[in-house]
Parts: sequence; C-alpha cells; structure tokens
Amino acid sequence: MPTQDEIRTALGRVIDPELHRSIVELGMVRSIAISDDGAVDVTVSLTTAGCPIRNHFVEAVTREAGSLDGVTAVNVTFDVLSDGEKSALKKTLGRGSLPAGTLAQVQNVLCIGSGKGGVGKSTLTANLAAALTLDGKSVGVLDADVWGYSIPRMFGLGGERPPVSPERKILPMQAHGVKVMSIGFFVEEDAAVVWRGPMLHKALTQFLEDVAWGELDYLLVDLPPGTGDVSMTLAQLLPQAQFVIVTTPQPTAQKVARRAAQMAGKVNLEIAGIVENMAGFTTPAGERFQIFGEGGGQALADELDVPLLGKIPLTMPLREQADAGTPLVFTDPDDPAAQAIRHAARGIVALTPVELPVLQAPAPTGISLPMAAG
Repeated sequence: MPTQDEIRTALGRVIDPELHRSIVELGMVRSIAISDDGAVDVTVSLTTAGCPIRNHFVEAVTREAGSLDGVTAVNVTFDVLSDGEKSALKKTLGRGSLPAGTLAQVQNVLCIGSGKGGVGKSTLTANLAAALTLDGKSVGVLDADVWGYSIPRMFGLGGERPPVSPERKILPMQAHGVKVMSIGFFVEEDAAVVWRGPMLHKALTQFLEDVAWGELDYLLVDLPPGTGDVSMTLAQLLPQAQFVIVTTPQPTAQKVARRAAQMAGKVNLEIAGIVENMAGFTTPAGERFQIFGEGGGQALADELDVPLLGKIPLTMPLREQADAGTPLVFTDPDDPAAQAIRHAARGIVALTPVELPVLQAPAPTGISLPMAAG
C-alpha cells in the first residue's frame, strides 16, 4: 500500500496545461485519502468552478496515482481555490491574473530549434505544419524567432495585423489551414526588432496566453537559433513541450546542435527527435550530391538516444516555395524534400499519440494588448 507521500510524488507528474507547472507545486492537491482496500481519493483545487480541463485532471491523476503498486481505484473530486489561495498563486507565478484556457485546447507543443542559424529551421517548421495539416491535424505555428522572423513570408501573409476578438484575445492569422502568429505582424514589414530579455519574455507570454489558438492537435514553435533568453522563457512557460532539433549533416553543425540538446536537458525539455536538413542536393534529374557531408543527424540521434525523424534533401522547389509563400508539401507533394518532410511529420505523429479529450474553454477575460496598440 503506498503512502500519502508516495502518491503526492506521483501526482507531481500531473501538469496543469494552463499554468504549466505540477499541481503539487501549485498547491492544487487539497487532500489525499487512502482506504484499506487500496482505493485512493484525491481532491484537486481548481482556479475556477467552470474549469474547462477537468477531464485532463481526472485522467492524469487517475493514471499517475493508479500506477502505484497496491492502488485498486482512484477517485478524483474537485473544489475551488479560495480568493486568498488564488492571490497567493498569482504571487507565486508572478502574474496579475490566471489564464483562462488559451492553451488548454492544444494537445501537443513542439519547439523546433537548432544550435545555429542557417540550417533551414523555419522552412522546415512551415513545411512540417503543412504536412501535419495534410494528415488531417489542426496546426498552429508560433514564430518565436523574434529577431529573424520569417514564418509570415513563408505562409504568404503580409503586414496585416491580427484582429482582436470581443473577449480581447488576439486571433491568429490563417493561411493554408494553418494558424500563424508572429512578431512580424506587429512591426513594420522587415523592420528590425531590438529587444532585450524582459520585452522578449512579455511578448512570448502574450503570444501563448493572449492568443485564441482554439483547438489544436499541434502547436509548432519556431525558436531562434542558439540557447538564449527565448528558449529559456519557452521552457519555463511550456514544461510539457517537446524539442525537435534541426541540424545539417556536417560535423560542425552537429556539434553546435548538441549544445541545443544540452540546453533542453538543463531546462527539462524532452527531446522528441532529430531532423537532418540539407541531407544532400537532389538535381531535377534526380542526381544526389552530399554538399554538407552525411551522417551527422544519425550520429546526433544515436548519441542522444532519440529517433532520427527524417533526412530532408536540398531541392530548388523547397527554397522557391519558401519565398513564394506556399509550403512545398502543398504545391509539389512528389518532390523528394516534400516526401521526406511528410515522413518526418508522420514520425512526429507516432511519437505524440492523443491521450486526453479536449473540452470547450469558457469565454476568457480580457487584458491589455500593448503590441496590438495602433
């Protein structure tokens, strides 16, 4: 028979998808009672009586507590945090308000990153989103590369600003069935963004919490190169996210990508897999040239003990469609790069099975939108 401490430790693996922390760390486990027959009763305190993610807590608490030897049944009940407890929670989180379900309807968050720039990470992000859409998934893309934002151009979206809902939530732009949000929508076209850590943190928090993403199977986050403020902020805000590392085959790029993996380890981001981009150049006639060498992606995957999700060749249409504003997998699914990207997308789907039902979130409360100001 497990002890209360053992059950509480198991419940530490239950993450609140809105607040992005363990329900134990947040003080949301009100009580744990263990019966002689092995039945466990857990009371979870919610931030609101109409919480849209009750089913998430029921299934997650049941799964984690039920995994302990000697537990025969798990019963989950709910109450609501008092005003004083909510105030203390806001202070703990460093927020003026608690989120109202913006990301509760997002099933999987994938951060697409690399140790260095110039490896085709954004092109790959756009095409992975398109490939997942073709496989029937609902997908959003957050362009977190605030200095080198390029996702709007790759989806053919111009300088139009996203609208704001009556509930004062930013509505993502849409192109080819993909929801898109980028700092590029809030600055003059092609303008440089000169921000430091606090501004970056505020902008990314707003993109995650104040954007009406709705129901999504996947939210792909296009990270900036390197291991700086943005990656650390997202790791803090999205502890359940998985990390997909993009590298080229050459040993130098592989070594730099390894640093991105080390960063992920330090901030407890799970690495889903590796994608090797620019894995040879394929001519229109089908000839292949290993311009950047070969084997770097597989070597990194073996070292990290994660799958190699795909090897994406260089093709001229891949670059041309990125500039044209329509992902290659939509326009030419038979292109070798498009086929490889679709293969990688199916690998991602296989790694992220749908486990939890998603319920409709209630109307969120509004907050100020400094970036959307005229």
